Amino acid sequence: MSENLDLVRSIYADWERGDLRATEWAHPDIEWVTVGGLEPGSATGLAAIEERSRDFRTALGDIRLQAEEYRELDDERILVLTRDTARGRTSGVDTVQRRARLFHLQDGKVTRIISYWDRDRAVADLGIEP
Repeated sequence: MSENLDLVRSIYADWERGDLRATEWAHPDIEWVTVGGLEPGSATGLAAIEERSRDFRTALGDIRLQAEEYRELDDERILVLTRDTARGRTSGVDTVQRRARLFHLQDGKVTRIISYWDRDRAVADLGIEP
């Protein structure tokens, strides 16, 4: 198992418990791109990512991002197929979504995350087998 895969697994260990606060794994100029969903777009840097995600985390509680499958695409990219769950704070409605996140890593830090709301789109964009 590669060091990069170990790092991504450790990130998901926190996220699966609902702990989204840790950022020591992130490069200071990390870019987070969201493809699809309610608010597609991107943010660069930890402060910008925090600001962009604040409304999302305020609206949802008990957020859990569970890895279902890890795929090492090359020395610098790992695709994670996920099962994301949350509960609406106001509505109390539980949501379950199957997504994909592509991690770009360099020198032991995550430099970019592409968060796909649609797994099929991730697979198509990457030109890999489903």
